[in-house]
Amino acid sequence: MAVHAESILFRTNGEGEIRDITKDVERIVDKAGIRTGIVSCSVAGATAALTVIEYEPGLLEDFPDLLERVAPKDIEYAHHRTWNDGNGHSHVRASLIGPDITMPVRKGSMVRGTWQQIVFLELDVRESRDRAVHVTVIGE
Repeated sequence: MAVHAESILFRTNGEGEIRDITKDVERIVDKAGIRTGIVSCSVAGATAALTVIEYEPGLLEDFPDLLERVAPKDIEYAHHRTWNDGNGHSHVRASLIGPDITMPVRKGSMVRGTWQQIVFLELDVRESRDRAVHVTVIGE
């Protein structure tokens, strides 16, 4: 069993950014040289998330609209009363979506559907942040 780990480091452009990291993850899987196994991706931070989506203009508009319906910015969150930082909705959204993705690796490549891209979601209210997505490839 072999293990290969790397991180994808970047600075975000602020709340609402949806970044396609599929090619970055594929590059790490290729570099790992593992033919059969899994690739696990995890974002460090409580106000960011990873998911799989078709990275196209319609969904890039629909997904933030969905988040606003599910966890609106303009309602009161207990987190605001505790920390007064205005990002209670960011924490709730990140918790709902989750911090990680695991995909199978077969014949040295990540197995995904044609329209499945791995995306990073910046959910915090700050203008920009340094972020890290930790990628681990495990297999043979």
